[in-house]
Amino acid sequence: MIRIPINEQGWGLIVQLISNFVGSGVGSKAVGLFALLIGLLLGVNGLNIVASYVGRDFITAISDRDMPAYLWQALFYCGVFAASTVVAVFLRYVEERLGLLWRDWMTRHFVALYLRPPTYYRMNDAVIRTSGTQHIDQRIADDVRAFTTTTLSFTLMLLNGILTVVAFSGILWTISPLLFAVAVLYAALGSWAAVLLGSRLVDLNYTQLDKEATFRSGLMHVRERAESVVLLHCEAPMLIRLLRQFDDLADNLRKVFIVNRNLGFFTTGYNYMAQIIPVLLAAPLFIHGNAEFGVITQSATAFAMLVGAFSLIITQFQSITSFAAVVQRLVNLWYAIELTQTETVSGLKIREDNDCVAYESLTVRSSITGNTLIRDLSLSIPHGTRVLVTGNDEVAKDALLRATVGIEDTGRGCVIRPRLEHILFLPERPYSPPGTLREVLLSDLRENEIPDEEIIETLRSLKIETVLTRAGGLDAEQDWDSILSSNEQQLISFARILLASPRFAFLDFSNTSLDQEKAGQLLKMLSDKNITYLTLGQQGQQLGDEWISNYDAVLDLKSDGAWEWQEVREEKNSPAG
Repeated sequence: MIRIPINEQGWGLIVQLISNFVGSGVGSKAVGLFALLIGLLLGVNGLNIVASYVGRDFITAISDRDMPAYLWQALFYCGVFAASTVVAVFLRYVEERLGLLWRDWMTRHFVALYLRPPTYYRMNDAVIRTSGTQHIDQRIADDVRAFTTTTLSFTLMLLNGILTVVAFSGILWTISPLLFAVAVLYAALGSWAAVLLGSRLVDLNYTQLDKEATFRSGLMHVRERAESVVLLHCEAPMLIRLLRQFDDLADNLRKVFIVNRNLGFFTTGYNYMAQIIPVLLAAPLFIHGNAEFGVITQSATAFAMLVGAFSLIITQFQSITSFAAVVQRLVNLWYAIELTQTETVSGLKIREDNDCVAYESLTVRSSITGNTLIRDLSLSIPHGTRVLVTGNDEVAKDALLRATVGIEDTGRGCVIRPRLEHILFLPERPYSPPGTLREVLLSDLRENEIPDEEIIETLRSLKIETVLTRAGGLDAEQDWDSILSSNEQQLISFARILLASPRFAFLDFSNTSLDQEKAGQLLKMLSDKNITYLTLGQQGQQLGDEWISNYDAVLDLKSDGAWEWQEVREEKNSPAG
């Protein structure tokens, strides 16, 4: 598993991400909110200092039985608390606004990176899978949220700690230099002990996030594949698998509990002792007449504030370890995304030419067995040449499709094809993305360019106009997997091609449910719209079949990686590859 050390390269990536946010379009607003946070933080600390002196005088007035001073100090005390409440509430509100602004920018940034081709596809590559980058959805949704809110929270706590040290060190020193020295030494020893006891929590929290996501994804799989599970009677193995995933989750969580228990023994005792130590050291000053009674209360407050500022590691250790795990997960995600964008992931070169689809010395190997699927394929398919790709090796035909798209990572050579807006691909398993029927049919965001009449006429020509009624019109969002049959989804995908009118279409009919007559009608529709198509045929199809009139040439992929190109019209054979 690849983990970038968060104290080296990892922190550099995080700093870069923060600087990109500050330099973005919302950076000026973020800087303004952060400046307001600093101002409110200064206000909170200033009011805390005032409250310590007011509290001292208030307790002293009570001990002196001075009613006028008592009433005045009580009124002043209430005023300080009211002001502190207003400032603290606004501090929290501004912190949440800034956190949401940062999360919004960072989420958009990661989603855009993830959906930049071919990142989301190559996340399944063997190189990426072994990097430990799992559950991308959780990292973008949950880890980004935790990172932004926790980073802001820790930043404010650190700044508040610095201000508290500056403010209350002087107060504690004037009461007793010994008390100040004890506070510093107590916090230093406590921080060292907390790190020693809880250092394992970083790795345990990192693992726990992945195990929680694995269990949740298993439950989601059952929900999404409910029909298949009930038809195949897979309940028993599913139950065993889910319970095994939960057992792994619970086992790791028990380890977290043990570390937290040991850490809790220390931190709880540490916090209790912090309450009694200042009283033990300040009480003799009052007893010997060297200080007022209110000084005891003030020393306890100042000691608690100072020790709390110095003991940030102790009081927030569990949060810090969880935060470190989140940072490491985001760094690994960023690293994996960059890895998918490097040319070393694939040896294939892509060139763009809107007038042809061509292959130059294309060789593709199986990512599992390493066997050669296609060897030195070199040919050019100009616009207007309709090609059937045959062969008994379905894996080889799939590899040709992936290479043409540009997502094959185990090949070499060059693929020449139109720009992606001029070539569309119809996969073996049709896919209708979430959204309205209009968005499904016009997924290239051309909703305003194609009139409703043309969309309806296209559906009618494919004899699936009844889908409109079931869908509730073109602009109603539906769960298409539950509304459309697999055959209808394939025809909807075909309608998308007809409406887009690309120069080239790459069709996978390897295991289509369409009969040959229906498939021939669909291909004729493409020819009528001047769309050149390359079709991955069903197993067993060959040159002599009667429907071959729909094609101008046949590319036959052999089982050993060789290939053969045959002209249909002239019925001439080219040399085999």
